[in-house]
Amino acid sequence: MRVRLAIGDFSRMTHLSVKALRHYHELGLLVPAEVDASSGYRWYEPGQVRIAHVIRRLRDLGMPLEQIREVLTAPGVEARNRLLGAHTERMETELAAAQAVVAGLRSLLDDPAPAVEVTHRRVEPQLAFAITERVRAEDLDAWWEAAFGELDAALSNADTVATGPRAALYSPDFFELGEGEVVAHRPVAAPAGTGDRVRLAEIPAAELAIAIHHGGFGDIDQTYGLLGTHVGQREIGMPGPIREVYVVSPFDTADEAGLLTEVCWPVFQTRAR
Repeated sequence: MRVRLAIGDFSRMTHLSVKALRHYHELGLLVPAEVDASSGYRWYEPGQVRIAHVIRRLRDLGMPLEQIREVLTAPGVEARNRLLGAHTERMETELAAAQAVVAGLRSLLDDPAPAVEVTHRRVEPQLAFAITERVRAEDLDAWWEAAFGELDAALSNADTVATGPRAALYSPDFFELGEGEVVAHRPVAAPAGTGDRVRLAEIPAAELAIAIHHGGFGDIDQTYGLLGTHVGQREIGMPGPIREVYVVSPFDTADEAGLLTEVCWPVFQTRAR
């Protein structure tokens, strides 16, 4: 005898809401065994309960619906385990990032504000290979990695050499509006041909107050805060882009603790030319 389960009963059996079940039906992820042609009422079979339990657990793990579809339609155990393993790795990466944020938060709440040494330096105009684009803050990490990868490729094919570390200019809009112009660049010794997005540019001179940030970029805002306080207390700030100079970047080392970034704030001239 065929057993039909009303959608309400199926919902209680699977702990999936009726709304979710209807959505999964629309996506073709969990199609009812029968749909009444006149009323549209959905009926399920007992054999679908286990599938619904799998979907619910994968959703609890934060897996996107399209990836759940891939798991359910995987051609075999090996393919399915490969998909589950990839998602687990992503979760572990996200967990590590979350733990780093929590550690930073505890440090902010429990520890006194660290001291920062601020130096002042004037930089002269620099010829550079550069990529200039308007970038959203949430897209910065991916854009940053791709841009410097392109700059490195252009340099390797050009008749010139880099004369300094990777660096970037961040417009005020980038911080104030969450989207603004960013100029990723590498200073070069002489003019040379460039790539598709890479252009030859002159990075302007500037007088800068500089603080050194050690480690990853997740807490670089603290260095910005300390440097900005130094500049604000002395009322020496000038309009213009913030500069970051990646003395030791992720392209140079896989050890995040070994990263070294100069955060550079534009200021009035603070010493004789």
